[in-house]
Amino acid sequence: MSQDKKLIIKKEWCKGCGICVEFCPKKVLGLVDEKIEILDLEGCIKCGLCELRCPDYAIYLGGNEDEK
Repeated sequence: MSQDKKLIIKKEWCKGCGICVEFCPKKVLGLVDEKIEILDLEGCIKCGLCELRCPDYAIYLGGNEDEK
């Protein structure tokens, strides 16, 4: 994935299953209060595995810095 992409989380969509956490090769994600959190944004390699595995579309790589 392109390095200009930004990891975006939709907490209201997250059900706290932890699948994205398990598939993250750099272990930058974690569950806080049963919702996904980015624990180490600098460590993210933007591989897209979290986006690919999330059954609820709660985490994805966006291409626009202004995107919320």
